This record gives sequence, structure tokens and C-alpha cells, in this order.
Amino acid sequence: MFLVMLFATSSAWASEPIKVASKNFNESYILGELAAQLLEQEGFVVERRFGLGGTLICYEALVSGEIDLYVEYTGTIERAILKLSARATIEELNEHIAEKGIRLLDPFGFNNTYAIVVRREVAEKNALRTVGDLVEARDLKVVVSHEFLEREDGWPGLAAEYGLRAQVVGMEHGLAYQALNDGEIDVTDAYSTDGELQRYDLTILEDDKGFFPEYLAAPLIREDLPRRAVIVLGKLAGLLDDARMQTMNSEVVFGKRSFADVANEFLVSNGLASDRQVVESMWPNLLRNTLQHLKLTGIALAAAILVGVFASLAVFRNTALSRGLIYFSGLLQTIPSIALLALMIPFFGIGMYPAIVALFLYSLLPILRNTITALTTLDPTLIRVAIAMGLSNREQLRYVYLPLSLPSMLAGIRTAAVISIGTATLAAFIGAGGLGDPIVTGLALNDVGLILQGAIPAALLAIVTELVFELIERLVLPGHLRVEAAG
Repeated sequence: MFLVMLFATSSAWASEPIKVASKNFNESYILGELAAQLLEQEGFVVERRFGLGGTLICYEALVSGEIDLYVEYTGTIERAILKLSARATIEELNEHIAEKGIRLLDPFGFNNTYAIVVRREVAEKNALRTVGDLVEARDLKVVVSHEFLEREDGWPGLAAEYGLRAQVVGMEHGLAYQALNDGEIDVTDAYSTDGELQRYDLTILEDDKGFFPEYLAAPLIREDLPRRAVIVLGKLAGLLDDARMQTMNSEVVFGKRSFADVANEFLVSNGLASDRQVVESMWPNLLRNTLQHLKLTGIALAAAILVGVFASLAVFRNTALSRGLIYFSGLLQTIPSIALLALMIPFFGIGMYPAIVALFLYSLLPILRNTITALTTLDPTLIRVAIAMGLSNREQLRYVYLPLSLPSMLAGIRTAAVISIGTATLAAFIGAGGLGDPIVTGLALNDVGLILQGAIPAALLAIVTELVFELIERLVLPGHLRVEAAG
């Protein structure tokens, strides 16, 4: 009877996807693939939510139940999430996060701590051996990853500990290595298992004050993850050392192998997978990403058109309401795109829904502004004629306001569509997919080819959208209005 119940439970979970996420850097993709493929080998259905925009997004998604697991680092939990002042063991970390319904499993075995790195010639020229030596090297250009720039276990804490006074700016982690190698920057942060450290012959400055804690990578899971899945993930405990992880990172970045392929080879070599996985070609991914991109922008734009046009018609006769509505939609445009997407997570989770809401909000301004402006700047003589003819307010809207405002209205919708297509690429940072997926992955790998796989189709979509709206204007607008719109 027990076996029957266990089988039934396992079958139910095999059909219920386990959502595996990763952050948007190289190693996190690989570790996410290791967990995902191992679960798939054991019959679980896995849904990948890779490339999420950093610790905050991944952690909040896990706590809210939007994902079931991702690989986190003990030092990150200790300093960035819990903001503990003292070092903590895994048992102590689990005591702190238990109330959130999550748990950290046993580590994979390697310590991917933060490190501060410079080119070898810069280290020799400035006699740099430790992080403390940077205090005297004031002319060096310091650029660090965006997350490191903000985290307490990153630059703020490091600068306070060592008394560093350098002016620091942020850069995507994968791009910083290339900038360092090209001599455009002098100092950056690194992960100690990054493959680039060997490739570019970089010097790691000794953390002589022991500021950085241990960063042991381990699956961070929800407590309601099925027990059999937890047991399966436990097979990865202690299998990876620093050197092997660095090699795997290097194979992806410089060997141009996919995350899935490198992860699969590791599982096969350790007897955790029976055969090599067939790597999917580019074209199915391109089609899937394009369709998802169209879905995101299409739904958001349709909603913005409905709300924007009807709201404009409802308030345009009231000057205060009209200005207030335009002002409010303008304020939304001042919020950085990635920040707005992150703000959506507590309300809508991650994935498609928060992305659609954010794109909807960004699309409102051009539609509202163009429509309200067109409605409120019609020739007063025409309005007086309509009133003299005895037209009701509804008839005035139908026969005067809407036809004459249509060119500007369409221009606003056209602008909103193009903005939405471009902004939607950032939706990949919250697991919404689309053409931002290859761009985010390409940034993690500093792979121009992957970036172009997302950027070129997105640009082509924008061009096609312009042409489609031009055709719509030719079909819908009378000739004299088209001339006015063009002018």
C-alpha cells in the first residue's frame, strides 16, 4: 500500500512542473541546468526560469512560490539576504529562513567567493598584492558588476572595511572582463571560479582582512518541494570542487558550448545521467522567443489602447483631469524599466503577467498624450458648427472628435508599439521569456552572436510594426488627413 501511495505521489509531481530558476550569470545557468536535468532524469517535469535579474528577484520569487528552487550561495544569504553581521553555518542559515518556508540543501562542494581582480601588468606597475593596496592606487578606474555595487557584502561593505575612496560605476559582469582585458578599466569584481581568471591571466588581490565570507553554492528550495525531488538534488552534494567548476565555466564562455551541454556532460561523467542530451538548434528557440515576444507586446498594447483611448474620451473635456492623467502616465515613464519590472513581483510574481502590466503602463503615455492633445486642439469653429447642428455629445464624438483625432491617435499607438517591443526585451530578467532571453544570456557570456539573436529580431519586429501601422493609416485615414498626419 505504501509503495502504491509513493508511486501515486511521484506520478502527480512528475506531471506538475518543478520551476527551476537561475540568476543572470554564467555559473548560475550551469548549476540551474544541473538541477533541472537531474530532476528530468528522475521523471520530473521541469520548467526553466533562467536568467532572472539577480538575487532579489530570485529570492522573492522563491518565497512567493513563483519558483521552486534555484542555486544560491551561503555568503549571499548571510550578507545580502539576511544581512547578518556574523558568520553563520548552513544550519544557522536554515533557522533564519525557515519561517519563509524555504531551506538550503547541502552544498555542491566548491566555494565561489567574491574576489577583486586586476590585470597582471597593472598589479606589477602599482605593486598591488592585497585589496588594501588599492587605497594608495587612486588613479585606477574601478568598475564592478551592478549587483556587487549595491550589496552590503559587495563594494559598500568592502570600501568601508578597507577605507577605499575610488569612484565606482556598474557594468554587466560578463562585459567587465572584456573591458578589463582591453585596458578600458583597471579593477573589477570576480567570482573565484570564473573561467575568465585563467583565460585573461588576471591577478586576484588577497582579501587580507577576510571581508568576504564563504560562498558555498547549494540548492535553495521551497519546503513543499516533494521529498523525492529533494533526495534527487542531494545527489549533487559534494560533487564539484573549485577547479572543476572553473573548468565548466570556461568551457561555456570560451569553448562556446551551451550550458545544457556542459551540465549534461558532468552528469553523465558522474553516472547521474544515462546518455548525452541532444542540444536544440537555434531556430526553434528563435521562433519560440519571437512568438512569446509578440504575445507580451500584443496583449500589453491592446490593453493600453483600450484604457488609453477610453480614458482620454472620458476626461478630455476636463482640463484638470486631462493634465493629471498625462502627468501620472509621464511619471511612470521616469521609473527605470528593470525597476518597474521588479516592483511588479510582489503583486504579480514573475513571468508573463508582471511583464505585461509593466509594458501596459509604459505604453499608456504616448497613447494618452496624443489622443488627449488631438481631442483638445480641434478647430473651435468645427465644434461650434457641430453644436449649432444640434449634435449630441455622443454624436459629436462619433462624427467630429474621433475622425479628426484619428491621425494623432494612430501615431500615439504606433509609438507605443515600438516602445513596447524594445522594452519587452528586459522582461527576460523576470522570467517572461521573449527575445530578451538570448540577449540576457549573451550578456552573461559576452557572446555577441547570442545578443544579436535577440537584438536583430527585435529590431526587425519594430520595423515591421512601423510598416504595418503605415498600411493601417493608408487604409483607414482619408487622403487629406494622411497628408496632415505626415506634415
